[in-house]
Amino acid sequence: MKKTLIVDDDVAVTNYLKVFLMQTGLFESTVVNDSREVTGFLEREAFDIILLDMDMPNVTGMDILREMRGKGDKTPVVVLTGVSDVDLAVKSMKLGVFDYLIKPVDDEKLLEVLDGALEHSVLHKTISALPSELTTKDLAYASLFEYFPTQDQGMIRLFHQAESVAASDLSIFIWGENGTGKEALARATHQASPRRDKPFVVLEADSQDQDSFPAFFFGQARDWRGTRKETPGLIEEANGGTLFLNNIDALTQPMQVRLKRVIQTGEYYRENSTRIRKVDVRMIVSSTKDLTAPDYADSFNRDLLYHLMVNSIRIPPLRERKVDIPLLADFFLREEAEKSGKEIEGFSEEFLRLLENYRFPDNVQELHTIVAGAVANARHETISAGSLPAYIRRKIEPAAEGALPPAVEGAARMDEFEPCTVEEMVQRHVQRTLEYFGGDRAKAAEALDIPPDEIERHLS
Repeated sequence: MKKTLIVDDDVAVTNYLKVFLMQTGLFESTVVNDSREVTGFLEREAFDIILLDMDMPNVTGMDILREMRGKGDKTPVVVLTGVSDVDLAVKSMKLGVFDYLIKPVDDEKLLEVLDGALEHSVLHKTISALPSELTTKDLAYASLFEYFPTQDQGMIRLFHQAESVAASDLSIFIWGENGTGKEALARATHQASPRRDKPFVVLEADSQDQDSFPAFFFGQARDWRGTRKETPGLIEEANGGTLFLNNIDALTQPMQVRLKRVIQTGEYYRENSTRIRKVDVRMIVSSTKDLTAPDYADSFNRDLLYHLMVNSIRIPPLRERKVDIPLLADFFLREEAEKSGKEIEGFSEEFLRLLENYRFPDNVQELHTIVAGAVANARHETISAGSLPAYIRRKIEPAAEGALPPAVEGAARMDEFEPCTVEEMVQRHVQRTLEYFGGDRAKAAEALDIPPDEIERHLS
């Protein structure tokens, strides 16, 4: 049986929870009604899970959480409170709370959440127990991650995290800049999961008109006149499998609320219908943005974010793991050379040196494109620095051992000037700045010293 600590100043609530959990035969509960006593209980005894109220006299639930995490106590916590406060929920999330439930809670729902919290705790312990030095050979499904050649320990640990979470049905939030491989990681996670033989459905949230998106996603009910037929939504195509929703931050607030319900209960309804339907789907969502940042407090549903952040995976940009650039470049070289039937030995040292000093705003995707172009134009067995695109030669960081080599510098001067109007020049500059910041309009606007809403005007 799982040892549970129930903390709430309401005696009636704690008595009910203790009896209910005991009757399941799964939990052995300890009750604390005076929150000042919690520290002592935690020092004397280890618990598998904690049910915690937020609004208590003397010591609040948030005080207890901060003290626990400050001491390194990672016992899974489920908040059960009468305080419906989204900001408080998000703060709790950042302290590692598994779920934030508002009283009263359905008994079945409570058991479902407790089961999920315990499952997540096992996954977390598995990941935490990994040795400091890892290799991809330690992965159970190493072949699924072959598209991510890496020597970076952070990336290898990320693969282990994805593989561990894959075994569950918990939702996953993958975030990182454009071109870092979010969809590829989602596919690998799906293939490592028990759902591998079921559909993997990809949807770009920003590719659809947001007014028609709900009908496209959830389906459309037939109207009473019969002039509009019943149509299933994309979510039904993923039934039994995994739905990868890219750029989730593009969804409207109403869609975010409906998506949260799917994640929590598997329930949804088609447009113009009140009939509740059920779907068995594992959600993996992604964004190029850090949605926990204050910039998105008003545009992204905090409650949905709270549920997504339970399993959050950040893919670092390529500039943070430059050790992987030669490895990835060689991987793409072999791939592209095989496609083209060319025999190419590799890159010159100068080619790789310049690549390692480029910031790669479009990350791994951009590196693949650069190598593919170099292979397509290759006339020798070794690809030289002169094969680099002109825009890269212009952007190489000055710190790369001073000026560019004469041959490359000369090529850059030849390709650098291109006649254009002032408007076109401004447009290009705005576009390149936006690319530099991975599509983040707020950061690009700050660097350009213009309001964010002017970005689109300059690009049109």
